[in-house]
Amino acid sequence: MSIKVSSLTKIYGTQTAVDHISFELKKGEIVGFLGPNGAGKSTTMKMITGYLPPTDGTASVCGFDIQQSPMEVRKRLGYLPEANPLYFDMYVREYLEFSANIHKLGNKAKDRIEEMISMTGLSKEAHKKIGALSKGYKQRVGLAQAMLHDPEVLILDEPTSGLDPNQIVEIRDLIINIGKEKTVLLSTHIMQEVQAMCSRVIIISSGKVVADDSIANLQQGHSVQDALIVTFEKNIDVAMFKQLKNIGRAESMGQNSWKFFTSKPDVLRKEVMQWALQNDINIRSLHEETQSLEEVFRSLTIK
Repeated sequence: MSIKVSSLTKIYGTQTAVDHISFELKKGEIVGFLGPNGAGKSTTMKMITGYLPPTDGTASVCGFDIQQSPMEVRKRLGYLPEANPLYFDMYVREYLEFSANIHKLGNKAKDRIEEMISMTGLSKEAHKKIGALSKGYKQRVGLAQAMLHDPEVLILDEPTSGLDPNQIVEIRDLIINIGKEKTVLLSTHIMQEVQAMCSRVIIISSGKVVADDSIANLQQGHSVQDALIVTFEKNIDVAMFKQLKNIGRAESMGQNSWKFFTSKPDVLRKEVMQWALQNDINIRSLHEETQSLEEVFRSLTIK
């Protein structure tokens, strides 16, 4: 298991920031770590990376306990914190050389630095001081630093923060490619990014895990009501829907699309297909209504 978290807890005085959370990540997974501000996301990430000691519970990275083997954990883990601390007086390449020395890359350092500069789109900015870069390029430097030592696990806290739409797409594609061979745990408030990159999401609220599943399962499991969305090739006379026994009511959505409310979506799906065939009606699409990820998030985290 790339990451294993068991009853991890962090208490500050009388405040419980993280409350006995548990989850596991396998190799090749890109998992979104979601929650409202103050839910405990960054605190959890800091504990997994060894920046904060847990009050209780355990966590391991690639089989190494975060407290018993912290150096082994750091060798296998790349971390981009939310604040992205950088040395603004250093040049980009100089900073990456400094980071390579910390990781003791030796003869591999030069090639690896150039690879990271190219991969993160820093080639035109590599001669500049970090302090002179835009926020988006500073974020790229942070990503290059996190990946420099070729870690097995990446923990990214708001990795696309401050990037413009084009940069977001580039970094998203980069993370997707990285996730084919590595394990990625990323935190973000941008639901479109989660849907584009993640195979699974973990949602926490008030320090507790309130959901851990695939996006599709979460959307299906939190539907407000049962309904089918059906789009026909041409306009259909509403009177024809009376032939469908399992419709509670039909609601037009425009452009030849209808929402069929039902208590038996699976039964109605088959009935609609048979009805359309019998009446020589072409269906463009038919699917069960689901909530958006944002709606699921709100339903699980609003107190």
